[in-house]
Amino acid sequence: MTDSSAPPVAVFDLDNTLADTAHRQRFLESEPRDWNAFFAAAPDDPPLAEGVALALASAEECEVVYLTGRPERCRRDTLAWLAAQGLPEGRLHMRDDQDRRPARHTKLEVLRQLARTREIRMLVDDDELVCDDAERAGLTVVRARWTAPSEALGEAQEQDGRT
Repeated sequence: MTDSSAPPVAVFDLDNTLADTAHRQRFLESEPRDWNAFFAAAPDDPPLAEGVALALASAEECEVVYLTGRPERCRRDTLAWLAAQGLPEGRLHMRDDQDRRPARHTKLEVLRQLARTREIRMLVDDDELVCDDAERAGLTVVRARWTAPSEALGEAQEQDGRT
């Protein structure tokens, strides 16, 4: 049962939705992938204007919640990045450091938990598989298509369970 007195939530992914990861894709394009370098470079991500504008506009009517496949060990850097971009404060859901399930599984689990008590106004994400599963679950989805799709990041999300 959702709390009708609480504002709805707008759920935002980070990588390639709010944060441009193009400058760190190179760490995923060779074998073995350099995950430490990939995540260490995240604080230098430029913001994506389309995603940031949508998050700011959503904050006028919704509680903004962030849902990322980044590991929990990146929390401090991620919170600092969100604040530096002037993004709305909001809960940040991250992947457990040892969780290697595909992003579509980890994110849908969190979305289902949120939906038990709150209306989810929309999910904004660039991962097509996450978006497809969220739509099948009855959620309104905004597909973040303002960056070029990254094959390396897609594999990381689906096969490696890393972001």
